Amino acid sequence: MSAGAGSAADRLEEARELLAGHPVVDGHNDLPWALRQHVRYDLDKLDIAADQSASLHTDLARLRAGAVGAQFWSVYVPCRLAGDDAVSATLEQIDIVDQLLERYAAELVPALTADDMEAARKQGRIASLKGAEGGHSINNSLATLRALHALGVRYMTLTHNDNNDWADSATDEPGVGGLSAFGRQVVREMNRSGMLVDLSHVAATTMRDALDTSTAPVIFSHSSARAVCDHPRNIPDDVLERLSANGGVAMATFVPKFILPAAVAWTARADENLREHGFDHLDTTAEAMRLHRSFEEENPRPIATVATVADHLDHMREAAGIDHIGIGGDYDGTAFTPAGLDDVAGYPNLIAELLHRGWSHPDLAKLTWSNAVRALRDAEAVSRDLRSRTAPSNATIDALDTPDAP
Repeated sequence: MSAGAGSAADRLEEARELLAGHPVVDGHNDLPWALRQHVRYDLDKLDIAADQSASLHTDLARLRAGAVGAQFWSVYVPCRLAGDDAVSATLEQIDIVDQLLERYAAELVPALTADDMEAARKQGRIASLKGAEGGHSINNSLATLRALHALGVRYMTLTHNDNNDWADSATDEPGVGGLSAFGRQVVREMNRSGMLVDLSHVAATTMRDALDTSTAPVIFSHSSARAVCDHPRNIPDDVLERLSANGGVAMATFVPKFILPAAVAWTARADENLREHGFDHLDTTAEAMRLHRSFEEENPRPIATVATVADHLDHMREAAGIDHIGIGGDYDGTAFTPAGLDDVAGYPNLIAELLHRGWSHPDLAKLTWSNAVRALRDAEAVSRDLRSRTAPSNATIDALDTPDAP
């Protein structure tokens, strides 16, 4: 059967067959923080071996139904945690991922390298990697950055929603104008360590500075196209166009407020309603969701769909090239999801939509699996080269970012 032919049911079956050989590498899932919010990491109270659809976007059965073959688990901590508190909370997030991997070893397998990802695929298990979300997690310390890498973290998002001392966020006022001198050193040390530089959440100025600095592929673990939805969390075309030279991968997110223009203003009002009632706008606990639902009853929510995400991927493929795109759903890190992509079981629906639009099987295999694996493999090669000829940096932010420092 040619791509796009047949009925919707035929395309869905074709999508599942393709994903059996080329499963999804998803760039970003916030299950660890959801476990902290809901049950303070008590896995007996929230067992993902059971159906958790009432509380979470993620459990083992739905990961299987969605044909997820590799998952970057976000070890996110919010920007309100700073200094050593941020470092400690990040270590707790790393620890809960390790607990998940030990408890569910039949399904989830630790992965540190591209080879580990391929081995997991052959075993039929889900390769599990860690990604730190926000450079505040290292407390301005390159040694802490290296320690996170030693604990299995394979990407770090340079900022979260707020600036840090050395990098500007997409959703904050300009601070250092992109990356500071220390920020560029962070990128270089990430290259040396073999940790992917993640440019989701960062300002466009930071994106460009990181691309100017990095000698390894960068990623966007969960960002979409700004030309399709003009939100600062998305990627401008000039940045997408630079990924081919860098070797990087932009992983499209599913968060409605980043992909559907009509949802941007609605979500801003819904988030403000949460804050007015004493909740963080990222809160997805049952109490916060009840408040959201009450708001939605009086203010109908614009609904993103599978086609909305596909529109972004069509544009990202055109701007960046088929070798430089991927998927990063942001499940369990968002209150709302697109229709048809309600949880981690939904990935076959997206692949079926792309088949309907004429995407070929080889192109879809790159989107779902090969591009992300190749980016990590290339980053490993850069790391081996840099480690063979450079020592770890012990530079400090005070030395590099203080005016008139030598």
